[in-house]
Amino acid sequence: MYIIVAGGGRLGYSLTKALLNEGHELLLIEKNASVCDKINKELGSLCLRGDACETAIQTEAGTGRADMFIAVTGEDEDNLVACQVAKYRFNVPRTVARVRDPKNEDIFKKLGVDVTVNSTNIILERIEHEVPSHPMTHLFCISGDNRDFELLELRAAAGAAGLGRPMNELDLPAKAVLGLVIRGGGKPFVPRGDTVFQPGDQIIAVAPPETEDDLRQLFAGK
Repeated sequence: MYIIVAGGGRLGYSLTKALLNEGHELLLIEKNASVCDKINKELGSLCLRGDACETAIQTEAGTGRADMFIAVTGEDEDNLVACQVAKYRFNVPRTVARVRDPKNEDIFKKLGVDVTVNSTNIILERIEHEVPSHPMTHLFCISGDNRDFELLELRAAAGAAGLGRPMNELDLPAKAVLGLVIRGGGKPFVPRGDTVFQPGDQIIAVAPPETEDDLRQLFAGK
């Protein structure tokens, strides 16, 4: 897979190094000449000096044949513009952008960025995961052509409405799918219509964002 990374800071450097180790073909675009020179000395001649927001630089980078374009500069505006150039000028099938300000995330998605990575949300999700009593953890956002879906981990609580009855009798929200159950640290299994959920079950679900509260009430209670 040919992947272009825009931004040679700590995140861009680490990401490039990790993707190289996985066997991908990489090119990194960085404005700062000294940073670019340092990366080329350490990782080989794979850093192109220039502004990833410019069509000419993306042309030189071979963006037209890229499978993925990842923008991780320190500026939200640059990440957005670079991804838009890659997607709409060079038809890159998958664009990923770092978003520093959580308020900008919806704008990025509305303007065509396929995947947004918000460091603030990642930290919050990590905190949620480390707190055993937290009823719901956001694992991943799946962006489609027409709408978004969330990959969620729910922790079933004693007394919740969704426990003690077969799954096919539950009033699940529309388009919400319960895909996996982890019970008591055992082997994960796919729930069936006759599956009865128990307190402590970890339930992996895929659901539209607007159904999250209904799922939380169903399995976590108040």
